[in-house]
Amino acid sequence: MAILSGITVLDLSRVFAAPLATQMLSDLGARVWKVESFHGDDSRKWGQHVFNSFNRGKKSLALNLKDAGAQRILRKLAGKADVFVENFKTGDLERYGLSYVQLGQLNERLIYLSLTGFGQTGPRQHQPGYDTIIQAMTGVMSVTGEADSPPTRVGIAWIDVMAGLVTTIGILAALQERAQSGKGQHVDLSLFDVGMMALIDVAQDYLQNGNVHHRIGNVTRNLSPAQVFQASDGWLVLAVGNDGQFQRLCIAVGCPGLLEDHRFGSNLDRVQHRDALSATLIPLIKKRPRDYWVDLFRGANIPASPINDIGEAFRDAQSVERGAVWTVPDHNGALMPMVANPLRHMSRTPAEPAGPPPRIGEHTAEILSTELGLADEEIEALVREGAIKQADVSTF
Repeated sequence: MAILSGITVLDLSRVFAAPLATQMLSDLGARVWKVESFHGDDSRKWGQHVFNSFNRGKKSLALNLKDAGAQRILRKLAGKADVFVENFKTGDLERYGLSYVQLGQLNERLIYLSLTGFGQTGPRQHQPGYDTIIQAMTGVMSVTGEADSPPTRVGIAWIDVMAGLVTTIGILAALQERAQSGKGQHVDLSLFDVGMMALIDVAQDYLQNGNVHHRIGNVTRNLSPAQVFQASDGWLVLAVGNDGQFQRLCIAVGCPGLLEDHRFGSNLDRVQHRDALSATLIPLIKKRPRDYWVDLFRGANIPASPINDIGEAFRDAQSVERGAVWTVPDHNGALMPMVANPLRHMSRTPAEPAGPPPRIGEHTAEILSTELGLADEEIEALVREGAIKQADVSTF
């Protein structure tokens, strides 16, 4: 039995972060009802692959939130749900009768998670928040990139991904607490809060020592040598984590004299004199091919890797052996490759896909019939009134 079997999630979230969280819950066995507008989740307009990244295994209902009939449907579904997830702007759902206070009165066991740009309080609570904006505001971009380059955005929606994972953690924690108290609660989470947390040691150095870090390129701040190197035919990265690894590195590259240099005696010394150490290693590594160095370093038990592109990452033997790709039958029976959930290796209750990403409104009639007991003629009347929409096979 799946670990979250019996848990129902009413998902009003869109785009990236919160849908990633509800997909994680689906992979762990939760039943997820995804509520969409008649036009669908915004991410459907950004390419089918974008929507598919965050929405497998869910059942889609297309509802018009401005319609009183649709609002009544949602309140009834919330009465049956364990978890309610939304990422509307702060206060928006109150006008539809769908706020935490309003739904909590109908279902005191409901866990209601709001994921917004800036949270339910503070001077920016009503401002929209996007990953790129939050990377800028929290300082992430100020420490990303080369020292002489403009501030740089992390190449994926990094804070969105982090926020999706924290959303999952928050929901699981609230479910655990509810098992003891019998009561739900409101989880107020923001991309901004997650972005600030993600600064980790850079933030702590400022708080503790007043140090403001800046961009230093493709080096690891606290280790040396731990950086990108260019070989004769490509790029690789080294991450020397202790003095023993440094000793083996010096022998492997044929520079045992570095071990006698007081500037490189400890990791702290090597960090302080990083440029001097790089001046020796950079031209040396550039003389030979990437695979030569990676094989040499790995053979000496020195952490190293080629810098793979996305295709190389998926073709790597480790990805293949660990099952990094799931194949999920789509609506036509063809196998759709998807990035697998990393919790797939749990020994008794592994994550597994519940199905393909849904079409807009694909399950509207099914859920209204099976969960709320509506007859076909009642569902048809709601369609005519503009409260709901059923699946259009021409849309994904």
